[in-house]
Amino acid sequence: MGVLIAILAILFVSLFILIPLLEKYGKERSPEELQNITRWMIPLMIILIIAMAIRYLMS
Repeated sequence: MGVLIAILAILFVSLFILIPLLEKYGKERSPEELQNITRWMIPLMIILIIAMAIRYLMS
């Protein structure tokens, strides 16, 4: 249980440190780049769901 709490604490601390840094130094995306990224989201999510279902059925 202690390991789980330590992992969660590290994740939250890294989020509180990384998010402001990424907002400050990250580059602004153009609408075309965002549209290109969004176009790939649904097919990748479908592939992930299929892979999870196969993994569940194999075990």
